[in-house]
Amino acid sequence: MVHLRSRRRLALAVPVVLSLTASLGFLPAAASAATEVATTARAADGPALAYVVNTRTDHRTIESVERAISRNGGTVVASYARIGVIVAHSAKADFGERMRAVRGVQSAGATRTAPLSAAGTTDEGAVQVLSKAEAAKVAQGAAAGEEPLEADQWDLRSIGADKAATINPGSGNVTVGVIDTGVDDTHPDIAPNFSASQSANCVSGKADTTYGAWRPADADHYHGTHVAGEIAAARNGIGVAGVAPGVKVASITVSQPDSTSLFYPESVVCAFVFAADHGIEVTNNSYYVDPWLYNCMDDPDQRAIVDAVNRAQLYAQRKGTLNVASAGNSNDDLDSDAIVDDSSPDDSTATTRTVDPHKCFDIPTQLPGVVTVSAVGVKGAKSYYSSYGRGVVDVAGPGGDKYQIPDTPSKNGRILSTLPNNQYGFLQGTSMASPHVAAVAALLKSTHRHATPAQLQALLKAQADNPGCPAGPYDGDGDGVVDATCVGNNRVNGFYGSGVVNALRAVN
Repeated sequence: MVHLRSRRRLALAVPVVLSLTASLGFLPAAASAATEVATTARAADGPALAYVVNTRTDHRTIESVERAISRNGGTVVASYARIGVIVAHSAKADFGERMRAVRGVQSAGATRTAPLSAAGTTDEGAVQVLSKAEAAKVAQGAAAGEEPLEADQWDLRSIGADKAATINPGSGNVTVGVIDTGVDDTHPDIAPNFSASQSANCVSGKADTTYGAWRPADADHYHGTHVAGEIAAARNGIGVAGVAPGVKVASITVSQPDSTSLFYPESVVCAFVFAADHGIEVTNNSYYVDPWLYNCMDDPDQRAIVDAVNRAQLYAQRKGTLNVASAGNSNDDLDSDAIVDDSSPDDSTATTRTVDPHKCFDIPTQLPGVVTVSAVGVKGAKSYYSSYGRGVVDVAGPGGDKYQIPDTPSKNGRILSTLPNNQYGFLQGTSMASPHVAAVAALLKSTHRHATPAQLQALLKAQADNPGCPAGPYDGDGDGVVDATCVGNNRVNGFYGSGVVNALRAVN
């Protein structure tokens, strides 16, 4: 049940950023020593759950809280002292409540609603594998100098990536970290540009750098491999090409290895910290953090999740990493007053609730400084599924659209890229739009080596092409019903933000 990128993202308009900063940056210490829960108190044991416990960053506090975790029936899995986040496991039903009463704890809560064992990504629909016969047919249409399957890659041409590659394919000193379901680095299109030294498995909440740990659990966990190929598939005469075929790509696996592929908060915290500490310049985040599509600040568990992930991604930004994330596939207006969420929690029994996306956050998409990406099809129009919102979407990228049909050998409006086991296939979604933007950011970083994450985001917006809002009603699927309303102008609007990224401009 991969929910890759049906996400939304918090508007970065000043009032929203200020409210989020206030919520996250000044969380009060939960209690004094006098109110700390007595260790003799015993709640009934329940199923083991994972928790994030967020504290001050001084070593004294960290050590004190770690001892309190043990006293209150928990086990420390990983401690990220630099950001004050501790990942813990406990079977105590009241563990979160106990920890919120500990001196020095600023927020604490469960990161899931179902027992430990058994992600949310943002692709729309099942993958369409390209058969050998179909690949051979496509290869017949390849022009001189093109990769064998490039004739089907309308997305490269739409943002000038094919021409950009002849000028500057990107620097091998720049790495894009794919925080996802794992990457098959043995794929011949990915192997030349893969960085094993910057890859890890963060599923447990603690980085495992064992060789190969970053690979997908099986061929059904194809999402990360597809994303990696979109970014940096080599121009080596094999298969497809990436938008930035000269940069490096790393894999930081965060999705559960079972059929759920859930992306839990502790895994994502680990991934952002790992990326920051291993010199990764750009991360791609084509998912939302499970189990809540939106994390509401009036719920202590969800508040703790927002706090922990935000601390991690802000740490990455401070270390020079630009984080790029997909906007989601629900065709929702993320700047609206109310959105119905009927999918949360997605690891147990979902309930229907109405949330205000300015107070309940889709993460990491809506976190401060994260580049939020909407999707377009071959005609340059918003993809029928793509979420949007003025002040929320920063830029757009090719994500595919089955209703916008290209003049290519396969006549497939989705995005063609790499799959595990040396295969290729089509996917669509804001999951596919985000890596296009991450790759263009890597091209910009290749040219502007000392640009900060904030400067890279400004450059992304400056080189984008903005088609402006549609002249008439927007009917993405052609059923005669208006599906969305675009607000803004040809400089900034809700559908495309500052516009569709342009790889050719990026290298010029």
